[in-house]
Amino acid sequence: MDSKSKNIEELAIDTVRILSADAVQKANSGHPGTAMALAPVGHVLWKDFINFNPKNPDWANRDRFILSAGHACILQYSFLHLLGYDLSLDDIKNFRQLHSKTAGHPEYGLCPGVDVTTGPLGQGFANGVGFAIGQKHLAGYYNKPGFNLFDYHIYAICSDGDMMEGVTSEAASLAGHLELGNIIYLYDDNKISIEGSTDIAFNEDVDARFRSYGWHVQSVDDANDINALHQCLVNAKSETQKPSLIRVRSLIAYGSPNKSGTAGSHGSPLGADEIKLVKEFFGFDPEKSFNIPAEVEKYYGEIGARGIETEKKWNDLFAKYKAEFPELAAEYVAAAKDELPKGWLDKLPVFKGSDPKMATRQASGKVLNIIADSFPHLIGGAADLAPSTETNLKKSDSFTSENRNGRNFHFGIREHAMGSALNGMALTKGIKPFGATFLMFSEYMRPPIRLAAIMKISPIFVYTHDSIGLGEDGTTHQPVEQLISLRSIPNITVIRPADANETAHAWRVAIEKKGGPTVLVFTRQGLPILDQDTLGSAKQLEQGAYILSDSKGTPDVILMATGSEVALIMDAKAKLEADGVAVRVVSFPSWELFEKQDAAYKEKVFPKAVKKRLAVEMASPLGWHKYVTDEGDILAMETFGESAPAEELYKYFGFTVDNVVAKAKALLK
Repeated sequence: MDSKSKNIEELAIDTVRILSADAVQKANSGHPGTAMALAPVGHVLWKDFINFNPKNPDWANRDRFILSAGHACILQYSFLHLLGYDLSLDDIKNFRQLHSKTAGHPEYGLCPGVDVTTGPLGQGFANGVGFAIGQKHLAGYYNKPGFNLFDYHIYAICSDGDMMEGVTSEAASLAGHLELGNIIYLYDDNKISIEGSTDIAFNEDVDARFRSYGWHVQSVDDANDINALHQCLVNAKSETQKPSLIRVRSLIAYGSPNKSGTAGSHGSPLGADEIKLVKEFFGFDPEKSFNIPAEVEKYYGEIGARGIETEKKWNDLFAKYKAEFPELAAEYVAAAKDELPKGWLDKLPVFKGSDPKMATRQASGKVLNIIADSFPHLIGGAADLAPSTETNLKKSDSFTSENRNGRNFHFGIREHAMGSALNGMALTKGIKPFGATFLMFSEYMRPPIRLAAIMKISPIFVYTHDSIGLGEDGTTHQPVEQLISLRSIPNITVIRPADANETAHAWRVAIEKKGGPTVLVFTRQGLPILDQDTLGSAKQLEQGAYILSDSKGTPDVILMATGSEVALIMDAKAKLEADGVAVRVVSFPSWELFEKQDAAYKEKVFPKAVKKRLAVEMASPLGWHKYVTDEGDILAMETFGESAPAEELYKYFGFTVDNVVAKAKALLK
């Protein structure tokens, strides 16, 4: 059909198909087929359903859109450009180029209109569950009769790859259990993956699977049937109790004479000759690239402009809400700006050196519950381990399908989905989420931890049972390589406090942290509380490493450690000093915080002239070499642990006062 004889909707949809194919072709990299096939889906979504304002992409009650099939990002970029976001045609032409807004997968903070960074399949799907929880929490807390401030929906486009990833199953099960009826996902059932037909690895009944999770499921037999798409979306919005999945059968690279329906159009440009054939198929000039008909530009521009009025109506509603509920309105504005409430630090507990031993997980629970009184939107939970991780908010109820005001989340044994949901919650302005499990099981959460760091958002990951000190559970539960693995991620802050007071300040740093996630690492076993009246102040934790106890003159040796091992080196210091050795003890809870200090502070803690240094940590030695120098040594875990009582393990692996003393003296020889 000649483009001039098409109605405006057909012309608009086909323009998106060709614009997407052109961008991938120019970049010589990308995934054109899915974008070409799903242009009608995007068209119906943005034209008739998604509430948005391209002039203010972050307004509070906008609907969230997630392209979980992040490889098809050129589809999203094309619509964002046409709808009037701050994304120019040159940005589209710059697809996948250095420092472009249009990266190879959608990136939050890089491109306006992108609500979350996706790419690893399944992550966007699970992020959406966190977004949905965020909306339900805000609505439960702020909405009043006549004032539905927060009633937005979470839309997503998912792929066969998303359906195959395990995190999707975890997240879908959780969403169904919580009855998150604000979720509306469209599943692109194109039956193609990189290796060919999905039949080679995936032939399950997805509809039945999602019904078993408690989802509302519909199907559209042809992605080009915009009337059927529209009706299914209407039905989904009407279903307020169950999350919705709409399975859409599409033909990948629709319009490509030679590559439609093939794996060749999934992850590679179509080729210059094929692009011309595509344009001829849709009635466009084959010699023109990035051709946007004026009437299409006007058409989508008018759709985008509607969003200005949509937000204005909400702003008017919020102004009336502010007049009637001034305290709640002020609280939300402050929380959305990430402003910390006045006086909250005054409530931070101080523990006494004379107090009984206390595991840092227990101290964390006490601190968390005190802090929570000042932060009504500090919400979270654990992967079925709240009693063990001490993360239950004692004054709060559980968040359930019946109680959206609950602040305690039962994520179930779904660590991966928990991490991904936390990211969606953290991207909901005003909410400070945390999630907890054992340090060993951070392994299940690596993708969302890494994505939080990439997005520079600030969920708080709480990990307990942090070493061989957990004892009898053995090698499978005793973390060895996890600390260095987490420390290796850019934009992350890992804190392993030495006692209850350092734990309090670890939480302070986590609450104040911006620009990346914080990982808090706590012990199972009890630890002595370090006497701040005679030692360095735990407040110095914010500097990453500090002199906890010093020698009278220049130290002969510096002992450094994190977590439970700090008490060990303090005992070793006493024994060394009895033998006439001048010892400095450095508590080193966070490498990342220490690296932010200036050269003068680093020299103060670790004078270059003092080269005899011993680092002690019940974890991999990797990374400590930077701080111990060539004349230093490291007492660490070179193997996996063993199953035995903790005290026996300390002796077996050498984490004893006598062994620390012996290693320090060996350095001095």
